[in-house]
Amino acid sequence: MDQSLPPGLYIVATPIGNLGDITSRAAETLCQVDYILAEDKRVSAKLLAHVGAKAPMTAYHDHSDDKLRERILGDLGSKAVALISDAGTPLISDPGYKLVRAARQAGHAVHTLPGPCAAIAALTLAGLPTDRFLFLGFLPAKAKARADVIAEIASVRATLVLFESGPRLGDTLGVLAATLGDREVAVVRELTKLHEECVNGTLAELAVRYADVTPKGEIVIVVAPPLKSEGASSAEIDAALDEALTRLSPSRAAAEVAELLGLPRKQVYALALEKAG
Repeated sequence: MDQSLPPGLYIVATPIGNLGDITSRAAETLCQVDYILAEDKRVSAKLLAHVGAKAPMTAYHDHSDDKLRERILGDLGSKAVALISDAGTPLISDPGYKLVRAARQAGHAVHTLPGPCAAIAALTLAGLPTDRFLFLGFLPAKAKARADVIAEIASVRATLVLFESGPRLGDTLGVLAATLGDREVAVVRELTKLHEECVNGTLAELAVRYADVTPKGEIVIVVAPPLKSEGASSAEIDAALDEALTRLSPSRAAAEVAELLGLPRKQVYALALEKAG
């Protein structure tokens, strides 16, 4: 093959549904690399045929061992290697960060080719605040671990973005409603495909809607941030600070309580210094 790309690792974003969303740079890169690391070769074969890429594929996923990563690192000094996921931007709820980290530490060139990302696409479609958001990926499958994660982020003043499967959608919405309250939410599925859908409502409403329905396709849940509190009482602030100071420095305790109660950080920090003094 006539090599026109410098050696290194190329992180290539791929379409999340509509093959027309591949960028010209991504398509050219996939046609020029020596080989391609694919999460599932059967899934990626359709895209490679679409762009005319004939480079061989090597499976690289969560279960790949250290020996394969070492072999790839050995190639990066002389070969151009592309990393792709089944759909969207690699490393976003997909394997790959260990390879990228190791490649950078070894001094190899690493390039990113931006493109589609289901989390960002859903966020733009949902009609919910986008100035600050927290991406959660997939919640744990076990009920206790899932409930713990939701409780941990309940007070975060940001729009929440998470992935979910059809069979678990109704249950997850129900747990979110029970823990977060009746916030606004959008359930987005089949992004960029023929049957793209965005359903808006409250967590309680959509938990009922999907209780006995298993929608098909890839699903993104976008949850609105909590409503601003009407103001915490002095007793609530004191109690929250006292507890936080048992675990954290005054600065960190103030930051946590200010975020939790929606208060100015400087005000809480001054109180924390008094308590710690």
